[in-house]
Amino acid sequence: QVELVESGGGSVQAGDSLRLSCLSKGRAGSTYAMAWFRQAPGKEREFVAAISWGGYSELYADAVKGRFTISADKIKSTAYLQMNSLKPEDTAVYYCAADQWAPIDDGPAEYDFWGQGTQVSVSA
Repeated sequence: QVELVESGGGSVQAGDSLRLSCLSKGRAGSTYAMAWFRQAPGKEREFVAAISWGGYSELYADAVKGRFTISADKIKSTAYLQMNSLKPEDTAVYYCAADQWAPIDDGPAEYDFWGQGTQVSVSA
């Protein structure tokens, strides 16, 4: 079993930056990739970014390309999401997810473990 614990959310203004962290506890070595998803009120959960633990593969949603950067530190069993130039439309609960199998994917059904989420609020 893998437990994911997110941190780093908060309330910021448009144009500010935040860094989210996701600590992977338990059998973290059994997972292949980490990802971030987000869900805004009244909307479906959407893919943000994904990365393999070795950093060989990365994937981003078009809405965040050039603004967000995903990274993964295998020694610390932690994945990060650096979010720059934040916009009000980035406001959502951000979820960390882990996938046991290659390749990295943007579909939530492909992910086996999920964190509880951390709120990111961006005001205009």
